[in-house]
Amino acid sequence: MPETTASLPMYDWPELRPATDAWWAGIARALRKEGLAGVPDRLTRGADLAALWGAPGLLVTQTCGYPLTHAWRGRLVPLVTPEYAADDCDGPMYRSLVVVRAEGDISGLGDLRGAVAAVNDRASQSGCAALRAVFAPVAGGGRFFSAVLETGSHLASMAAVGLGRAEVCAVDPVVWALAQRHRPELCAGLRPIARSPWSPGLPLATSAARPADEIARLRAGLCAAFADPGLEAVRAALLIRGTSRLSAADYEPIVELERTVCGARCPELA
Repeated sequence: MPETTASLPMYDWPELRPATDAWWAGIARALRKEGLAGVPDRLTRGADLAALWGAPGLLVTQTCGYPLTHAWRGRLVPLVTPEYAADDCDGPMYRSLVVVRAEGDISGLGDLRGAVAAVNDRASQSGCAALRAVFAPVAGGGRFFSAVLETGSHLASMAAVGLGRAEVCAVDPVVWALAQRHRPELCAGLRPIARSPWSPGLPLATSAARPADEIARLRAGLCAAFADPGLEAVRAALLIRGTSRLSAADYEPIVELERTVCGARCPELA
């Protein structure tokens, strides 16, 4: 039997790791109360997202809506979707911020034609698909940006814009809110100029290979952890204020947005 693994990679910054570890400890207790065996004491870190999501013994992870509906469709099952106490979050829904340097004469989307765009990952809903959705109406069906810089993270995309390596990026609103709290210097030189369409948020998920009864117990345990008053301070540190139970079907608007805004085959940014 493969070793059971758990990961919470989406906002696992060094300064948040004590809170993330405490949050997982609370989740693990709740899962064990549901009778789940092999719940790991510690989160798995240090692997890329594909390795975390595809781990043979995957129990719980956090993913993004775009991988869930595209490359990992049918391989990951959404369990619950956290609700965050951040601007541009509404229940389980969110919209990305389109960000440029604070100083400069960019006043609208059209001013960015021919610019360099930074994206965390081309398979990211909040950092790439959201950017396509915002700029598709002004792109006229052609190439809008001169180049795309893949940075590996939202924080790195923000830094690239602030340092002048790129002119624009799209940022997850939870990242923006956490950065304002923990890395204000990174936000100081940036300003939002637009927001993307609304999308369902980043779910906690498990492997689709797990039996249905285990998936039901995972959901029940997670819901108990999100409602546990003893974990309120930890959730607040991570900006978590609640949870919703969204199904795979609830994430189909991501696919539909791609089709309606960008066309049947979503074009590259550049």
